[in-house]
Amino acid sequence: MAEGPGDHVGLRAPHGPDYSGTHDPIHTITGNERQIFDYLLRPDDMYTRDGVYWADLPLLQRFKFVWNFDKAETAREFGSFLAMFKRDPLSPVGWYMRNAVIPGAGLGLEGYVLFSIGNIKPLFQAKGAFYDCWTTYAVCSKNWVSAVEYLETIGIIFGQVLVGALGDWLGRRWGLIQDASIMLLGLIMLTAAWGTDLNGWVICYGWSLFIYSVGVGGEYPMTATSGMENAVGAGKVSTKEDRLHRGRKVTTAFLMQGWGQMANQLILIVGLIIFNSGTGDPPYLESAVQWTYRMSFAIPAIGTLWLVYYRTYKMKSASKQLAIAKKKSSVTGYDTQSLKLTVKYFSFRVLATAGGWFCNDVFFYGNKLFQSKFISTINGGTTPASVMPNWLYNLINVAVSLCGYYLASFMIDNKLYGRKMMQQVGFFACFILFVIPAFNLNYYTSPAGVHSFQAMYFLSSFFNQFGPNAVTFLVAAEVYPTPVRATAHGFSAACGKAGALLAAVLYNYITIQEIFYFIPWFGLIGMLVTFFFLPDTTGLDLKEQERRWHYIRNGRENEYHGIAIHPQHLSLYERWRGIGKNYNADLDYKQKIGEMRGEWEEDQVEKLEVERRGRNEGDLPAAATATSSEHDSVWTDDVHSYYKSISNRSPDLAAKEKEGMH
Repeated sequence: MAEGPGDHVGLRAPHGPDYSGTHDPIHTITGNERQIFDYLLRPDDMYTRDGVYWADLPLLQRFKFVWNFDKAETAREFGSFLAMFKRDPLSPVGWYMRNAVIPGAGLGLEGYVLFSIGNIKPLFQAKGAFYDCWTTYAVCSKNWVSAVEYLETIGIIFGQVLVGALGDWLGRRWGLIQDASIMLLGLIMLTAAWGTDLNGWVICYGWSLFIYSVGVGGEYPMTATSGMENAVGAGKVSTKEDRLHRGRKVTTAFLMQGWGQMANQLILIVGLIIFNSGTGDPPYLESAVQWTYRMSFAIPAIGTLWLVYYRTYKMKSASKQLAIAKKKSSVTGYDTQSLKLTVKYFSFRVLATAGGWFCNDVFFYGNKLFQSKFISTINGGTTPASVMPNWLYNLINVAVSLCGYYLASFMIDNKLYGRKMMQQVGFFACFILFVIPAFNLNYYTSPAGVHSFQAMYFLSSFFNQFGPNAVTFLVAAEVYPTPVRATAHGFSAACGKAGALLAAVLYNYITIQEIFYFIPWFGLIGMLVTFFFLPDTTGLDLKEQERRWHYIRNGRENEYHGIAIHPQHLSLYERWRGIGKNYNADLDYKQKIGEMRGEWEEDQVEKLEVERRGRNEGDLPAAATATSSEHDSVWTDDVHSYYKSISNRSPDLAAKEKEGMH
């Protein structure tokens, strides 16, 4: 088979090495050559002026380097914000909409709906319209009423695993469109759910929720992977924006879940008061309950319809990074080889992301028990008949959670704190905040200790968001290679929901005291799993991680010497295994220059081909001009001159140049 124009040069840098061995190795690099390449290979947010990687600096110098650069970056961003505001006071709002609201719209809508499911249940159980169905089970099957919650969780797990795999097979864009379409169908069914009797309605309601939950499950891997890969960009070198703010970009999309929850709670409170004759207290009229719950599902259906449109017509490049990765590996369908290699090389990362998410979701369900207990204590030891106290405390809790979300988005890219430390601190804080009341529950649920109990409840919500809830969503995609990123994220998220399912089932069979004895240890386990098995990707160039992956995929993992195997970016377990023994900054620098030479030659061949086609057609098409402009924007005159001086012996490039002259 004849070789293509770029076959001899291997993968395009900085994604991978030249596998051909046709290029002369670069043994020595002069000071002038370093000046040529440092702007590409040693950017100032990662390296000192002397070319030392930030994680190789002594502790105090590392602190000073990170602090000074972050301070300058904060000043730059603040200055940019002021400039935007002066030009147009609403332009910062537009920026936030484009970078947080729209990427996180799916998670915001699913947060709204799933929070609504939990909020509506007490309304169904309260004295009024559905009391005989949801509380006494006089007219409905208890098994079907209980099955509603299980169908929700099972649907989410199914969607996370299925759509995660489909997203790596068919592409991110189709996964995103599919999720929104399934959620729209589920919302229409939830809004219109009915039956010949109340039990028939419960069955219809449960299956409608299952269908919606399948779409919700797929939203996790699709939003995380597409948001992260869109942040990386498609250029030859990674962008400073990706390296400095990749975590923030994904987390600000994820925190839309919190805004969805707040919107739902406000709409339910206002809706119930309007439809229940101006009061939120029982008895609740059947018509009031019907209008309130159906309206709460109809509103997000409108937003989800828009989401289907937006993802279909405005996100056509969402699969670009995956397509590039597949092309480099000569894969058209699902990359089973990458899946096998991921299990072989990154199985303990799976333990970290899946195990951390499992522990977090057990905690998340335990957090709900805090609220029910202190509300009961404040109410004199009985559960209030009205749903309003519970809903109002929900509103406060969501506001506290949003504070945690936002602080996480600001700190998650800080190299001195970052992902791993944030998750460990969050898990440990939740452990302490649960273990304290566990061994003195009678005091903390008495009038004397209830306010301390409330404080621990809100603090546990804060540290859950400013900790494992935000970090698990990010790292479950970030620590894996592009070809299987959605699959790995979906599996990790499904393990998290398995923890939620365990909690939901178990809590029905043990006492409140036993639950508080049971929950805290998952915080401790989560912290230890994170400490031993989770690598810290804070500050790591994601394209550098892809570069390492291509070495692994081609059986040359021991020849990789870059920062993806720096001890700073490996887990403790990976360090013990000696994964970082091949790290060598100087050797890696020389390798990168050689790899970039291959890419430069490929670009020159492509330029010549485009120009030749243009001459044959009698005109140089616009595409050729665009292609030439794209190449020249990366390769400066110095880079051109350097590679041209050492590439004269390249037989393929010389042949192409000769061919282009005719």
